Amino acid sequence: MGAGRVCRGGPSSSPAGAAAGRPFPPLAASSSSASPSSAPSETASTSVTKTVNGSHHFKIDGYSLSKGMGVGKYIASETFSVGGFDWAVYFYPDGKSGEDGAAYVSLFIALASEGTDVRALFELTLVDQSGKGQDKVHTHFGRSLESGPYTLKYRGSMWGYKRFFKRSALELSDYLKDDRLIVNCTVGVVQSHTEGPKIYTIPVPPSNMAQHIGQLLTGGKRTDITFQVDGEMFPAHKVVLSARSPVFRAQLFGPMKDKNMKCIKIEDMEAPVFKALLHFMYWDELPDIEELTGVNTTWVSTLMAQHLLAAADRYALERLKLLCELKLCEDVAINTVANTLALAEQHHCYQLKTVCLKFVALPENLKAVMQTDGFDYLQQSCPSLLTELLEYVAKAGEHSVTPSLYSTEVLDGGDANGRRVKPRI
Repeated sequence: MGAGRVCRGGPSSSPAGAAAGRPFPPLAASSSSASPSSAPSETASTSVTKTVNGSHHFKIDGYSLSKGMGVGKYIASETFSVGGFDWAVYFYPDGKSGEDGAAYVSLFIALASEGTDVRALFELTLVDQSGKGQDKVHTHFGRSLESGPYTLKYRGSMWGYKRFFKRSALELSDYLKDDRLIVNCTVGVVQSHTEGPKIYTIPVPPSNMAQHIGQLLTGGKRTDITFQVDGEMFPAHKVVLSARSPVFRAQLFGPMKDKNMKCIKIEDMEAPVFKALLHFMYWDELPDIEELTGVNTTWVSTLMAQHLLAAADRYALERLKLLCELKLCEDVAINTVANTLALAEQHHCYQLKTVCLKFVALPENLKAVMQTDGFDYLQQSCPSLLTELLEYVAKAGEHSVTPSLYSTEVLDGGDANGRRVKPRI
């Protein structure tokens, strides 16, 4: 048997030796030998003064019934909280004081909770109910104040107007409708605090959530649905697809779902397009087209963007649709623009449509575009676009000396004067 080491305590035992087995030093341990840390030679702080804003909408129904209640009598809103204090709107149908002979209505904002020297900005708006937007506005916001924010000394202190509106004019105005007045009130409570220098630096890396979700697709683990597209099989995760697309959510988890469904066949879509669609849904970015198709040409990239835009619209992936629209706007060319224009019309991509119309209408482009197979398809599928195109042609004719702002290159797969059938990706 091995002998264990025995440690005996006694008068000769050193304090350091007694503490050797502890993971941390005692809290009360002193370090007389350590040199004191030197204070920074320069320090800084910043005083920050801002307003904490809040609004309240006060409707006064039965205005005509409130008349005659007496000078100094009011209708009050519910209290509302802004900046740690309670506030209320006070409306005086017969005026706040008798000096005006009840010729005016009065409107005030009041501090409705305990407070001392509360500084605030105010805004009172009587809403124009005709829809013309001619509101009557009294405001502190957005303008220079000679004496600064208004100070309310105690609970019940008010800011507002004794002569807010002459009663006879109010009753003939668009501010009164169906015997109702609408008052909007905004309060901005002034608050100050001092910020000292930060004593920490904690770098926070950018989000990598997309990588973790994307690896679910590349790893292929725990998939629970398979898609058959153009003869190829694509395993995926129902929960990811339903989170990204309302169309997939309805198909996979809606009331009409098939509980035993394990495989879905996708019609009218090519396999590379669906693969690109899945890539976006998991990674939230467009895939590398060369890696996906094995071809690195602008022409193939444009074809993929066209197909992917249609797929994005089909599955309600708005961000992907916009990315494809942007890509197609950047790559307008002779032998693809007609198909792109038809696509823009069919999928309501109005900026892309405008870019294509302007490109086709240029005199140096029009004849070449009309000789492409895509233009034949455009005439058949979207005949109404021809009228719009003629309008752009007329405008272009008026400015025929203007140089083209778009590329007139012919993308791979055809020439400006030749025709060819659009190939598969």
